[in-house]
Formats: sequence, structure tokens, C-alpha cells
Amino acid sequence: MSEIEIPNTPGKLVSKWRSEGPVDNLTLAKWKAEMEIESWLMVAEAALFLDAAELFEQVIDSLTPAEKATIGLVRRRMLGDNKLEQAIDDAIKIATDPETRDLKLEGRLRMERGLARFENGNVEGAKDDLEWAELRLKSVAKASRDHDLSLLNRAALLMATDAPLMALHVYSEITRDGDHAHETIAISRIGASRIRASLGHMFDAARHAWNAHEHAIKAYQTNMAIEAGTLFLELSLAHIDHEAERMMKQVKNAKPRKIEDPEPILSVNPQDIDGVFDWCLQNLPEANSGEHRPDLRAMVSIAKNLNKLDSFSSLFAEPDEIEDPTLAAMIQVCSEDEEHVRIWGERLSVLTLI
Repeated sequence: MSEIEIPNTPGKLVSKWRSEGPVDNLTLAKWKAEMEIESWLMVAEAALFLDAAELFEQVIDSLTPAEKATIGLVRRRMLGDNKLEQAIDDAIKIATDPETRDLKLEGRLRMERGLARFENGNVEGAKDDLEWAELRLKSVAKASRDHDLSLLNRAALLMATDAPLMALHVYSEITRDGDHAHETIAISRIGASRIRASLGHMFDAARHAWNAHEHAIKAYQTNMAIEAGTLFLELSLAHIDHEAERMMKQVKNAKPRKIEDPEPILSVNPQDIDGVFDWCLQNLPEANSGEHRPDLRAMVSIAKNLNKLDSFSSLFAEPDEIEDPTLAAMIQVCSEDEEHVRIWGERLSVLTLI
């Protein structure tokens, strides 16, 4: 992988403020301009999420009325308030008032209302709001953070209402060669991969998982990159072929197909299998603790299929570190040494009792 510069983000501004601040408003505005941060609302949200209360209070006066209404909603949601529909309606009125109008925030607020309506069981109202929000944001802020969220939320709603093919269509609108964030592309491709796999389209499923792994790495989302990488490996294990083209080339050459075109056959070069496995292995968290470790479960299962269980010899030797009973059961099954089977059986009994 090539080296990637860490992007300027509102979170980076918060870090700079903590290390070099407090500073006056002019200096803060200079930092915001240098980092090309779009709005003070983004800074306010970062300060709120990262618990930079002094910075938040300094920025709040720079917000427009519509932005203040929006950050108020964000604050209430953070505090666990889930009865927000009326407050969202009030904020929408501010965003649509001719004197305080904000087309982009109106789209975001309609998205927020769609989510609130879904949480309250109003599925049709949620669909209307999320579709409206996505269309508005596409027209005024295409590929922005809010537009990306609107697409992902629409797809999630369609999946929740048993419409995977429509969700797949929404994911396809998040193009890899556009201006969408790498994280957005990664999330969409993981979703698309799972849908394709459920339809038996194994080549497309593996291709999407491969792309998700790549974009998650570029987004510095290590856990997501491991999720996508293990998904790619699980899909590919039954399709290893030493004569296969490298996956990067297969992905590059993939083109839209007509209905009458045959389904491509998945064939994966073992070098791609080894490359993704090694990356995931090297980037697993150092600690093996945690009651739910799907990353380790997937990697141990894959390692068994690839005859690479030696990669987890230190994990197998430390049963007391494991807190996930499913992982403990997997390790017990994988162990060939009778003494290890006994030790892991005891650990599993303890975890099950807990």
C-alpha cells in the first residue's frame, strides 16, 4: 500500500487546539481555513463528541440559527433523548425560514427526522424523509459527509424492511471514482458484498469485499478493514486457483454486465489470500480480551482452513486472556493436543458459567 497523508478533519483541529490553545477567534478561524473545514458546525460537533467543552463554547457564537438548532439536536441525542421529532420539526422551520434558510441543513434535518420516525415505528414516514433528504443533499452537497450518510441510511432502512436489491442499488450510487469518503465506500461495499453473497454472486461479493478492505485501510478504519478482509477471505477460500489473475487486476477489469451475460466465476490467486490474511493478522488488536471478538473468531477459522494455525500459537497458549466463549469453543475444537483440549474445555466452562 502506498503512503497516505492523514487528512485534515475537525477532530484534528480539536487536537491542535488542545496542544496549542486556547487561542483567539482569529487564530481559530485561520486554522479552520488552513484545514479547509467547511463550517463551524463541523468544529462544534467535533468539540462536543471529543469533550472539548471550552472550544465548543467558543465556537457556538459563530453558528447560524439553523446550525445552532442542529447542534442542539446533536447534544440532546448524545444525552440519550430519543423524543426528538418535535424538536427536529422546529429546527426544520428555522432551516426553511427565508431569513435563516439553509438548504443543506434542511436535507440533514429531514434525514434526522427520518431516523427518528423509523425508531418510533413510522416506516413509511421514514422512507419519505430519507429519500427526500438524499435527493436534496445530492443536489446541494453531493458526496459531502451528510450526503454520504443519507445514502447509507437509505440503504440501511431498505435492508431493515427486507428490500436488499433496492439497497444494492443505493450502494451502487456510491461510486469509487467519485468524491465520496473512503469510509463511506468501505461501508457500502461491505453491505453490497453481503447482499451479493446471499444471491450467490460470489465473484461480485468477493470483489466488493476486496474494495471495502482497500478503502477501509485508506480511511484508517482498521477494524473495518479487518472485517472486510476476513469477509473477502471467507468468500474466497473455496475458490483458490494458482493460475488466477491477481485480484487487483480482476477488479480493475470488471465491467457492468447485461442480463444475458454469464456470471463471472470467482477464482482467487493464493498470493491475494496470503496478502490479506497477513495484513489482518498484523493489524489485530494486541489484546485478546473482550466478550465479543468476531475478528479473532473469523481469523482463527480462516487460519484453520489455510493450515496457518501456527500464527495463533501465542493466543492458543493463553486461555485466561480469552473472554469470548464462542472463540474459546473454536480454539478447543482446533486444538489437536489432548492437554490443550482439556485446558480450553475448562476455560470454556468458566466463561459459560460467568
